Amino acid sequence: QVQLVESGGGSVQAGGSLRLSCAYSGRPFSGYGMGWFRQVPGKERDFVAGISWSIGTTYYADSVKGRFTISRNNAKITVDLQMNSLKTEDTAVYYCARKGRSGTYSWPNLYDAWGQGTQVTVSS
Repeated sequence: QVQLVESGGGSVQAGGSLRLSCAYSGRPFSGYGMGWFRQVPGKERDFVAGISWSIGTTYYADSVKGRFTISRNNAKITVDLQMNSLKTEDTAVYYCARKGRSGTYSWPNLYDAWGQGTQVTVSS
């Protein structure tokens, strides 16, 4: 059984940085793309970033391009999200997910395993 556990959330002032980490347990890790999504109360879960298994191709939402960086460590079985130049609108619960089906990384329906989420709060 696959389990994803996020960590690294917290509170930060606008302009600051946070690094989220997603620990993956269970088999297999290889062959799966991974993604980060975020959600605020009352809204749908939005795509933030994704990374492929094969060559580590990365994908980003326009709102975070140039500020966020997704990376994966296949030896440690972790997926990280480095968030710089944070804005108040980045405030959300952030979720790590495993992409179980082929298709566009931004579609949450293609992901078959999710973490419990970690809160990120950015204040002005």
